[in-house]
Amino acid sequence: MRTLTFLLALWVLWPVERALAWWDEGHMQIAYVAYKRLNPTVRDRADVLLKLNPDYANWTAGAPVGQEKLYAFVHAATWADDIKTKPDYYDDQVTDSTAKENVPYGHLKHSYWHFKDTLFSADSTPLPAPDPVDAVTQLKLMIATLPASSNASESLRSYDLSWMIHLVGDLHQPLHAIDRYSASISNPGGDRGGNEEKVIPANGETLALHAYWDGLFGGYSSVFGAIYDADHGGVTSVTPDGAKAQLLDPETWAQESFELAKTFAYAEPIRTDKQAVELIRAYETNARDVARKQAALAAARMANLLNELLK
Repeated sequence: MRTLTFLLALWVLWPVERALAWWDEGHMQIAYVAYKRLNPTVRDRADVLLKLNPDYANWTAGAPVGQEKLYAFVHAATWADDIKTKPDYYDDQVTDSTAKENVPYGHLKHSYWHFKDTLFSADSTPLPAPDPVDAVTQLKLMIATLPASSNASESLRSYDLSWMIHLVGDLHQPLHAIDRYSASISNPGGDRGGNEEKVIPANGETLALHAYWDGLFGGYSSVFGAIYDADHGGVTSVTPDGAKAQLLDPETWAQESFELAKTFAYAEPIRTDKQAVELIRAYETNARDVARKQAALAAARMANLLNELLK
């Protein structure tokens, strides 16, 4: 069983990749709200596909009678992060020949699938070429496999659905859509979506800017806890913009998150170096507001996307 301490330890041990976007709480709240918005026949189809995931029995263990399918869908939102800790899953690189390979339940972690870096320079620092494979390229690939007309295997559709439930949430975390470069950071890979900057929020803890945004909904949570939180001041407390909810292009989502990162995630008092800064009240208030709106929008878009693909 993972704990918040374990998640933070993993963040320290993964120096070349991103932290876990939204952590368990955010991802599961988004999935819960999305599941409630699915059309009944689409929900049934999603249930069938997720049952093919090798972790399905773990997802439903301890679920209340009659709630097994809901618990499975909500828990599936963390699966793409969970495999990072599995001993039979292996690291790979974005430059490997397997980087874009869409294989049902292969044993590669594909950690670079979790974000879409739009490169950004704070001081005209030269920018490298962007990665050829990212969350957007893979989501588009998965979107093409889910409809019945794709002739994909049920196993591949199950695998892609398990990833999609997670990646939709990832792309709505602003710092999963940006990589800021500056001379004061002097890191060959930029700031890795805020992982190079340190902040001190009101609780007095010093942590990476990226981890701060990931933790805005909390850290480790049970499915029951995430559902309760979503219904009591969490994702369900925000009504997403109806017109935006109909925009189902992952590239659009990534661009929106990129702009939000520049406007809010890197707002004052965030610096362009590694010196820890204390966050001001206005920054934390805006961050929580942006996170809730983005999570609610992610849930609505996930439901609309699946209602279209699995109808």
